[in-house]
Amino acid sequence: MKAAVVRSFDRPLEIDEVPVPEPGVEQVLVKIETCGLCHTDIHAARGEWPIKPSPPFIPGHEGVGIVERLGSGNSHGLEVGMRVALPWLGYACGDCRYCNTGWETLCLSQQDMGYSINGGFAEYTVGYARHVVRVPDGVDPVVASPLTCAGVTTYKAVKISGADSSRLVAVFGAGGLGHLAIQYARITGASVVAVDINDERLATARTVGAEYTVNPTQEDPAAAIQRLGGADVAISTAVSPRAFEQAIASLARGGTLVCVGLPAENTMQVPIFETVLQGLTIRGSIVGTRHDLEEVFELHRRGLTTVEYAEIELDDVNAAIEQVLDGSAPAPRLVFRMQPVSPAGHNAKAVPVHA
Repeated sequence: MKAAVVRSFDRPLEIDEVPVPEPGVEQVLVKIETCGLCHTDIHAARGEWPIKPSPPFIPGHEGVGIVERLGSGNSHGLEVGMRVALPWLGYACGDCRYCNTGWETLCLSQQDMGYSINGGFAEYTVGYARHVVRVPDGVDPVVASPLTCAGVTTYKAVKISGADSSRLVAVFGAGGLGHLAIQYARITGASVVAVDINDERLATARTVGAEYTVNPTQEDPAAAIQRLGGADVAISTAVSPRAFEQAIASLARGGTLVCVGLPAENTMQVPIFETVLQGLTIRGSIVGTRHDLEEVFELHRRGLTTVEYAEIELDDVNAAIEQVLDGSAPAPRLVFRMQPVSPAGHNAKAVPVHA
């Protein structure tokens, strides 16, 4: 099968022919139809985070495709022909205090797709049956892919942020994650201000529900947001520590910063005096559970969200990475189309909804 493989952190990904994997106990083999390109895949391919994957490996944690074969043991209700998504959280133990209290994303035994488990930048991949998520009829796989990470990550961030109809939410970074965070905040009834250095992204932010936009290259975003009364919630999906610092400074008294993006530079300055006297809260939010993803798919199936994406070929993976890094990508999310959508199977019919 064809796959994009990381063989060294200091080299581009290689398009190789590799063996089709075999599903193990309680695993499923999935024929990948689509897989989104997330900034996390770039960090993984370049070994930029403190905990690094081990080359060679195949990135990709927004894989969507058709179940082709079941491994032995419990298939957790999956059948051959079903369309499923393979999210970032590829495996959790199911027994620890985190798994048993709805926080499986904090499991110390977790394994992650495209990081410690080979991911979706391939024609086939293997996932654990308990952790793949069925894609509903009516949700096109090319749209389901970004929802599998960018969607569920920002949905969870909004979910824990306290956003509601009386709040002002500032979203720092209006790209692949941010344009979805704006929509989930709007679903709560909140007013939204989008912050980004790319005017095209800000234009997209307006179309998906942002009432205000700020370009930090043209004005101080914290000052601009404070003129609106300050943000009750700031969600930072950016990959620059400076954006997180601006987000803190934009908060109203009693406000909450939710950290989502993971910059390669792993530190930010937090003003202790202001944090204490203004009663600020700083929270981390790491993706969402498989149940959160089910809710994300349902919101999209009902026509409440829009995904802005462009399709690309896997052969162009390295060029696509450069486009994401330099801001020239043609859409907030780039999605690899591995093969034509299958017309067969229990859940294989795809009717695009607000693509």
